[in-house]
Amino acid sequence: MSSPGPGPGAGGGATAPALDAWRGVAAESAEELPPGLRSFLRGRSRALLSSLLAPHRGPFLVGSSLVVAETAAKLAGPFLVQLGIDRGIPPLLRGEGATPLLAIVAAFLSVVLARGLLEYLFLTVSGRIGEDVLLDLRHRLFDHFQRLSLSFHERYTSGRVISRLTSDVEAISELLGSGLLTVTTGVLSFVGIATVLVVLDPFLGAVTLAVFPAVIALTVWFRRRAEVVYRETREAVALVIIHFVESLGGMRAVQAFRREPRNQDIFDHVNGRYARANLRANRLGAVFGPGVSGIGRATVALVLLVGAHRVVAGDMTVGVLTAFLLYTRRFFEPMQDLSQFYNLFQAAVAALEKLSGVLEERPEVAEPLTSVERGAGSAVTPPATVRSSGHEVRLEAVRFAYRHDEVLHGLDLIVPAGQTVALVGATGAGKSTVARLIGRFYDPTAGRVLLDGVDLRDLGDEALRSRVVTVTQESHLFSGTVADNILLGRPDASRPEMEEAARLIGADRFLVSLPDGYDTQVRTRGARLSAGERQLVAFARAFLADPGVLVLDEATSSLDLPSERLVQRALRVLLADRTAVIIAHRLSTVEIADRVLVLVDGRIVEDGRPRDLLGAGGHYHALHRAWADSLV
Repeated sequence: MSSPGPGPGAGGGATAPALDAWRGVAAESAEELPPGLRSFLRGRSRALLSSLLAPHRGPFLVGSSLVVAETAAKLAGPFLVQLGIDRGIPPLLRGEGATPLLAIVAAFLSVVLARGLLEYLFLTVSGRIGEDVLLDLRHRLFDHFQRLSLSFHERYTSGRVISRLTSDVEAISELLGSGLLTVTTGVLSFVGIATVLVVLDPFLGAVTLAVFPAVIALTVWFRRRAEVVYRETREAVALVIIHFVESLGGMRAVQAFRREPRNQDIFDHVNGRYARANLRANRLGAVFGPGVSGIGRATVALVLLVGAHRVVAGDMTVGVLTAFLLYTRRFFEPMQDLSQFYNLFQAAVAALEKLSGVLEERPEVAEPLTSVERGAGSAVTPPATVRSSGHEVRLEAVRFAYRHDEVLHGLDLIVPAGQTVALVGATGAGKSTVARLIGRFYDPTAGRVLLDGVDLRDLGDEALRSRVVTVTQESHLFSGTVADNILLGRPDASRPEMEEAARLIGADRFLVSLPDGYDTQVRTRGARLSAGERQLVAFARAFLADPGVLVLDEATSSLDLPSERLVQRALRVLLADRTAVIIAHRLSTVEIADRVLVLVDGRIVEDGRPRDLLGAGGHYHALHRAWADSLV
């Protein structure tokens, strides 16, 4: 946006350029797609919905049968009223007894009870189908998000992820819940009532259906506008969620740099957009609903007028006219119900398009093909699980670019098994990129990264992660206990093994002072621990995992000097008999390395032992002197 501190953004809200820039990001976040891509995703969304419903064909047929029976019971009500008037009341007036009327009343009550039971059964069946479908969908999404590559998560914000898993899934939930019942009963009721009207009295039925073109015209008008308006509503609510999550997630920076007014301005903008979209949707409903209702009431008045003349003329009984009026009132109810379904349908379609877009994403770092997929005789044998002194790591002519900016330019590197190599250099030199390539969070644009002679792209994730472990500066901890987070490195380890790992790494000194020791809850993202303590727990986790290759990417940057001294001693134990690649700005960490590589603009310019390079007066000497001066 703009720099922090006093200025237009500090007291007076966001500047226009800053807000415009955020709107550009917001538009991308809302996935305002080009028509061609949207058309493709619309087809994929139908395929997604079909795949979700396919396992439930049996229950779906049962539910369809139930709703057909429930609609038949609903249509029987006015017919029984007609029988009561025409055949139940005349015998009572002639003194022949109330038996026919009581029988018709009993039938009416039976139909009412049957309809209630059928609706209960349908809602139970459809509810089970809906929940099973949503369970499957949430499972697919979460599994897919976990399998996508790091590059996806770096560009796809957490707010967008939450929007997919909440508002979009909720839109589909509403469709499968009340939407299915609405559209099914609405269509069946409309067809059934139209048929009954024509059968009861063809002339009066034709009079009633004569107004139907007006309803169709109003419905077409509503549909064309609703598709646009309800898509805007879904996109707008996504922006609200995205900004809300991103702002709260960065609350420390927000408060530190007095960004609250600017964030409030942006939130007011997206919240206002959401409110305006909802108002447009409400205005559409305010026209369509009363419009259909008005046409319905006018039709009832017309039916009453024409029907009264036919009753007087003896062409129709009072019972038939009464039933006709009841059916006519119900004839227009499905149209309003279908309009509500269309709202749900549009929201669900927009949600399905976005979810399909996510599910269409493919990992840039993909699992290797199996031997069957490759063809006979092409299976890959991974390095041995049991290691004696780590694994050899080799980079051959590796090039890598973030989008269009090449960071590594034909890098060649061999790290023999058991050697500790430190990568140093200025910010942006490519050190962390090398670490990410060795951990296979990215694949090289060109060239190969090999582990004991096997291309990492030919090594499955399970085999790779058991051999290569990366410890980063963030040292992320999950909600749970300290023990849970250490055991993440090897879940099948025993409690004594876990505590021994913490002791060897030096983490037990502060862990035993916690209220519940190893069973202390670390809270969200390890908020209960300091940055240095979180880093020590991450080291213990890596030590317990016992990988053949350990990558430390700025892993000691969060430690204070006393903690760093502890870790320096622990690192000698941690790095023994394994291959290690250390990226660090703190050159005190580099001193334990067997070999130092100096990177400049993605190329190795110096390679040697720390002591030799320090005395050579080159790049490493200059970096070391600058680091030493910073300590004074």
